[in-house]
Amino acid sequence: MGATAHIDFIAAAYAAAVIIIGALIAWIAVDYRMQIHTLAELDEQGVARRSATSRTERAIEQAKAAADAKAKGRA
Repeated sequence: MGATAHIDFIAAAYAAAVIIIGALIAWIAVDYRMQIHTLAELDEQGVARRSATSRTERAIEQAKAAADAKAKGRA
């Protein structure tokens, strides 16, 4: 009873693993493209992310504070 006794099972297991991993890679690639497409559509509609708004508001506040500090330094 050598290694050749189970070669069919071993080959089937490797084939199943390759098929499953290939399917997962394909699924991730398709989902990635769908997400990119959806984000592009939302961007075209003018929908902004919540995180982008808060960053913008923080940047505006920082710019105002810097301008105020600069104006106080000149006065």
